[in-house]
Amino acid sequence: MKGLIQVYTGKGKGKTTAALGLALRAVGQGMQVRMIQFVKNVQGSGEVKMAGQLPGFSLEQFGTGRFVKGEPGPADREKAAAGWEAARESLQGDYDLVILDEISHVLNKGLLSVEEVLGALRERSPQVEVVLTGRDMPPAIIDAADLVTEMVPVKHPYDQGVPARRGIEF
Repeated sequence: MKGLIQVYTGKGKGKTTAALGLALRAVGQGMQVRMIQFVKNVQGSGEVKMAGQLPGFSLEQFGTGRFVKGEPGPADREKAAAGWEAARESLQGDYDLVILDEISHVLNKGLLSVEEVLGALRERSPQVEVVLTGRDMPPAIIDAADLVTEMVPVKHPYDQGVPARRGIEF
């Protein structure tokens, strides 16, 4: 099976959730899945808790736990570089599905170059399916993708002051 490139982007909720749904489906079919989460560092999230319990599913976080506002700091650069190294290794064929969660943020902040990511996608093992998630995905990544889904917000509980809920948003 030839692996494709999927992008889940947009300002709406559900990008990571959709990627996790695909991961669950893939693991259920005996595939090996690795999810690299850029930016995030939420050890108590439901997906982090479950990752170790699902055979064939690996989830690693490479972030400071906050979205970079303004200029990235040294810790942001260090985490992004470590995450990218793990991602590049993952694309070589040990995994059937590789999810690069919130990669658009590190691309848009200049922590990784779009050209480097595109090069790695082109050079990956041909059977590896890749999902890239995050708001404001760079146009060159969208152009390279085989499937692009845009999440569009229509209504969200945050707008009514409802905070993130355990088990639903994290």
